[in-house]
Amino acid sequence: MKITNHYAALDPNLCQTAKAYLVSEPNLLLWNSELAQSLSLDQLDPDKRADYFSGQINLPGSKPVACAYAGHQFGHFNPQLGDGRAHLLGEVNTDDGLFELQLKGSGQTPYSRNGDGLCGLAPALREYLMSEAMYHLGIPTSRCLAVVTTGDQVMREKLLPGAIVTRVASSHIRVGTFEYFAARGQIEVVKKLADFVIDRHYPDLINSDNPYFDLLKAVIQKQIHLINQWLRVGFIHGVMNTDNTLLSGETIDYGPCAMLGVYHPATVYSSIDRRGRYAYGQQAGIMQWNMARLAECLLPLFDSDEKVALPQAEDVIKAIPKQQAEDFNRMMNRKLGFQNPVFKPSWVEGFLQKLQSKQLDYTATMTGLTEDVTKSGEDAELKDQLGDYYTNWRQQVNKADTQAVQQTMTANNPIVIPRNHDVEQALTAAVEDDDLQPFKTLLAVIQSPYKATKNITRFQQPTPEFDAGYQTFCGT
Repeated sequence: MKITNHYAALDPNLCQTAKAYLVSEPNLLLWNSELAQSLSLDQLDPDKRADYFSGQINLPGSKPVACAYAGHQFGHFNPQLGDGRAHLLGEVNTDDGLFELQLKGSGQTPYSRNGDGLCGLAPALREYLMSEAMYHLGIPTSRCLAVVTTGDQVMREKLLPGAIVTRVASSHIRVGTFEYFAARGQIEVVKKLADFVIDRHYPDLINSDNPYFDLLKAVIQKQIHLINQWLRVGFIHGVMNTDNTLLSGETIDYGPCAMLGVYHPATVYSSIDRRGRYAYGQQAGIMQWNMARLAECLLPLFDSDEKVALPQAEDVIKAIPKQQAEDFNRMMNRKLGFQNPVFKPSWVEGFLQKLQSKQLDYTATMTGLTEDVTKSGEDAELKDQLGDYYTNWRQQVNKADTQAVQQTMTANNPIVIPRNHDVEQALTAAVEDDDLQPFKTLLAVIQSPYKATKNITRFQQPTPEFDAGYQTFCGT
């Protein structure tokens, strides 16, 4: 096993050499054995893993760097962001392609902007837990290989135990990466980036007549799919800035993320999202906004004449809402049991409004409907909650192959999600009580979200009173 770094070799402007800081007492707290095996990292000496994944010693071939990028944060452009507390170690080559390894919380870099470059244990554990939940829910995501405690403390509101998390992604190229160089007029670097993304993520576009225009369209399709998968399970990202939007179509950055309990599209849990820009129901619109920022960066590659390139890009961006809505309707029909849509968008919208008006839990309601499919009579509670929508749904189910309906619903409706109160309880036990067992118990349950497993019942309980006052934080 040897680390390579094609990204750092692409252009000297993309990143700067950076060394992880020395820690007092690195200790391997969590190790993702299944992921390690898929990356052929299970062969590493167990006694050295804590040192490798805290940056104390380099993996063979690794030359750590911090990457440059910009980003629109809550709609405002920041031209100079970059990896302020992350070190890209390079990539490993697997049967499934190349995967990059990145340390997060590993110390200051040239892009730290007066930040300490560190990470507390709770945010590191949250990223590990939530990314594993998303992976097992079947949603494109970065993952975590390891969490190493440092033996040092991090100052936030108070002193907290420090940790370093190892993130794995097929690449870390963001919309903000393109923005960084486009804003500086470095179109030659934008072109190199676009070629790199095409080669790694969209190789079928290599021989396209207009590969960069087709790249925009391909990225949009990945983003439409990603957002609708978030909506399928009730995931709220919390900070959908352009620097957190990967061109690979994977979910990244699990700072202020949370899960929807009672259905309401205006739900916000992020403490820094005071105006609800990134609310649950706003995520599709923000995705379109982010894709418009990417289109602006790629315009010079579409055509040298902006009068030709701009209308092309505008047409693609304006088409997103219709495409997203059609994909959303197909997704919701699958949650209701039908591979081929039988419920029109207006019916689905009314159904969701019923959940909202009755203050029903999104996951629990869909679980109840899934269990109801094979019952002989009507469920009085569901009938009372959903009214005519329940009756209409039952009529369609009764006309269909009920076994096929139940299989479709079972595959699309998780029976357990990482509920906010369970996540917080697990993190509190780990950080304040030095007890990792609640975390491990929850992790085991959310790794089988579509199956009834041991301990699952206690993690299926909605707690609307907890969610009502719940806030998440970015951890920096």
